[in-house]
Amino acid sequence: MAVIQEAIIKLKSFFVECVRVVRVTKKPDKQTYLTTVKVSAMGMAIIGAVGFLLALIVTLAGLI
Repeated sequence: MAVIQEAIIKLKSFFVECVRVVRVTKKPDKQTYLTTVKVSAMGMAIIGAVGFLLALIVTLAGLI
């Protein structure tokens, strides 16, 4: 029985924290959103380019 009560208490505190976070957050304005999208796209492009170059080097070197 104590285990169930402890689980309920943890679930309640988690729910309270989630509600607090939702209240604090706000929708980003258009400029912030576009900046985030641009930075994310650049990061994905850089990671993709590095992966492509590594695959190209390994293929050309005949290691596979």
